[in-house]
Amino acid sequence: MTLSWSDSYFGQLRALAGDRTLLLTATRVVARDEAGRVLLIQRADNGVWSVPAGAMELGESVADCASRELWEETGLRAAELTPFALHTGPAYTSANMFGDTYQHFVVLFRADKWHGELVRATDETTDAGFFPAAEPPEPLSRTVAETLADLASFEANGQLVVK
Repeated sequence: MTLSWSDSYFGQLRALAGDRTLLLTATRVVARDEAGRVLLIQRADNGVWSVPAGAMELGESVADCASRELWEETGLRAAELTPFALHTGPAYTSANMFGDTYQHFVVLFRADKWHGELVRATDETTDAGFFPAAEPPEPLSRTVAETLADLASFEANGQLVVK
């Protein structure tokens, strides 16, 4: 079940905090098909293509959050996840389309195994598909290139990327 923004933890916290910058714990998931193409979703709120991602809810672990976001945005269920990067600090502060500012703490996961049928449109997405990393659709989220670069670094040396 997908929560509405106002019912979500961060929606409720935002209502209480007003315009203060909030720390937001979130996950991002890279899933690839057997041809090595990257799963991208087109967000319903702004039309931008991105990897599945979202904020952690109370009572979840970061792995639970990653699994839930992948399922909510694509219909795919993660069977095995590997963390490969942490994005933290002031460089990861941004405002959303409503002008609300968040400093993000994002745990990036690779979905090593997943199952199910890809759902191209959900409550949160208008399209989804697997694309060659060198040929993504536009407009593309600015986070995708950094995410894929960090995954390549992790896969090359086995070291968690921490920023």
